[in-house]
Amino acid sequence: MLCSALHSSPLPYRGSSMIIVHHLEKSRSQRIVWLLEELGVPYEIEHYKRDPNTMLAPESLRRVHPLGKSPVITDGDTVVAESGAIIEYLVEKHGGGRLKPAVDDPNWLNYQYWLHYAEGSLMPLMVMKLIFSRVPKAPMPFFAKPIAKKISGGMVGGFVQPRIEEQLRLVESHLASHTWFAGEALTAADVQMSFPLQAAGARANLDALPHIRDFIQRVEARPAYQRGIERTGPLELLG
Repeated sequence: MLCSALHSSPLPYRGSSMIIVHHLEKSRSQRIVWLLEELGVPYEIEHYKRDPNTMLAPESLRRVHPLGKSPVITDGDTVVAESGAIIEYLVEKHGGGRLKPAVDDPNWLNYQYWLHYAEGSLMPLMVMKLIFSRVPKAPMPFFAKPIAKKISGGMVGGFVQPRIEEQLRLVESHLASHTWFAGEALTAADVQMSFPLQAAGARANLDALPHIRDFIQRVEARPAYQRGIERTGPLELLG
C-alpha cells in the first residue's frame, strides 16, 4: 500500500478477537503470514481474488480498509494496513521482544534501515519496472504501440533497471558479511526484505548475486515459512 493507516471504530468492519490476515492473491501479504508463524500467534486468513481483467482487488477489501489494498490485518476492531506498519505492530504488540534487536544492540540501526528500505527504496523500482513492462501490452491504437514500446523500454533500460541493479549490489554487499539483515539472527527486517528479493529472484538470474540467492533459500527453508505457504499457497507475483 502507498500509505499506512491504523483505524479503530470509524471503519464499518468488525472482526473477531483473533488476528485476521486479509490475503489478496499475488500480493505482499504472504510475508505477514510467515511473520505470524514465526511468532506463534494464532490467526485466520481471509482470502481474496483479483479481478481477472483489471487485476485489482475486489470491492470487499474496501469494507476492511478504505483503499481496498493488501496486506491488511484486523486485530479485533483494530485495522492495520501497510506492510511495514503491520510488521512493527505485530512485533511490538505480540512479539514479546522477539524478532527485533534492543535499541542498545549494535544491530538495531541495521534493523531499522532494512525494515524501511524494502518498501521505501527497492520495491518502488520493482513496481515501476512492472508497470513499464505492461505498457506495450495495454490496449491502444496499433500505430501507438511502437511509440509506447520505445518510451517504456527506454525508461526501463535507461533508468529503472540500472537503479535496481545498483540497489541489489548494495543488498548483496550487506549480505556478504551478515547472515541476516540485522546480524546473525532472523528479525522482522528479514521478513520485510523477503518479498522484494524473491520478486527480483523470480525475474532475474541471481548467479551474480549469490548472497541474495542464499538468503532467499534460507528464508524458504524455514519451517515457519513453509507452514505459511501451506496456508496461503505458493508465492505468486503479478506479471
